[in-house]
Amino acid sequence: MAKASTLNFDVSTLLDQAASQFRNLNTSEPGQWPALPKAAAWLAMALAVVVAGWFGLLSDATDELEAARQQEPQLQARYRDRLAQAVNLGELRKQKLQVQEYVTQLEKQLPGKAEMDALLSDINQAGLGRGLQFELFRPGQVQVKDYYAELPIAIKVSGRYHDIGSFAADVANLSRIVTLQNLSISPLQARDNTSGLLAMEATARTYRYLDETEIAEQRKAATAKTAGARK
Repeated sequence: MAKASTLNFDVSTLLDQAASQFRNLNTSEPGQWPALPKAAAWLAMALAVVVAGWFGLLSDATDELEAARQQEPQLQARYRDRLAQAVNLGELRKQKLQVQEYVTQLEKQLPGKAEMDALLSDINQAGLGRGLQFELFRPGQVQVKDYYAELPIAIKVSGRYHDIGSFAADVANLSRIVTLQNLSISPLQARDNTSGLLAMEATARTYRYLDETEIAEQRKAATAKTAGARK
């Protein structure tokens, strides 16, 4: 019992001595404080620095980590797509070559600007070769698109039914792309039409490459349009 009393007394004495170091502290001269208040002050400052660092630095890192976690499903899906493409790279390259060959074949069916007169002559000869009479053959205004130019041609021919059908087939089989649109077939309005001749009106449309000057103008117009939209 004596030892317990002595221990309690010593603890109480130590607590009183520690508390006495915090009494009557001069806040204007912390350098004169006893050792225990100095240690407590340093500990409080260290804790404040840790808390400030957490909110000032680690909180930003936490936000970045959360944003990265939200992007993870998208990145995983993109990785799976890229992996599938890498596995099928050989097949994709083969398909690319096939598409390029197909595009090349289509491009060969588009005449250049210098070849348009020959193409118009081919269309005219296709009708004459079938014994048709041209009532109208009038090229219209060239319509310039993004990568090609389109030329509409107003056509009106007269002849027998089978000859008109054969003419349409011949136009479709030309080496260049020519389409017949807005077809209208009716009996020929003539006093001496005793053989059942028909009249066909249509718009033939053919397409050609843009030359370098036209391509430059298209790019310039597209750039000006984009600049105007931004303003």
